[in-house]
Amino acid sequence: MLNTDRDAVICDLAETYHVFDMGSLPARTVAILCCGLGNDSRIKMKMSGQKIPAEMLIQISILDQLNLLLWSRTKDAQKHRNKPKSILHEVLHPSESDVVAFDSGEDFDRAYNEIIGKAVK
Repeated sequence: MLNTDRDAVICDLAETYHVFDMGSLPARTVAILCCGLGNDSRIKMKMSGQKIPAEMLIQISILDQLNLLLWSRTKDAQKHRNKPKSILHEVLHPSESDVVAFDSGEDFDRAYNEIIGKAVK
């Protein structure tokens, strides 16, 4: 687990067990605590390739079905128009967006200066 994402393990141990210095514990104890983490912990989700907890996916699916059921009782449904979009589909297959993330302040400053430089020219 530590080789996969040490920071996720640190966060999970702090959140779940209030362990803020795992280095002060014996390795066996840390291993036992890690095995006891819930399936929705950061590290277990990362190791299983999950991006969203299963419970949340179920809730979103229920919401989608409720939206569809409510829509089916409308005049729009009778005319096959304005069908609600699946929230679950958007969560699992997000569309491309204009959101940009930066790893550091320097990366942000570089991109900002690039944009400003283009705008001035």
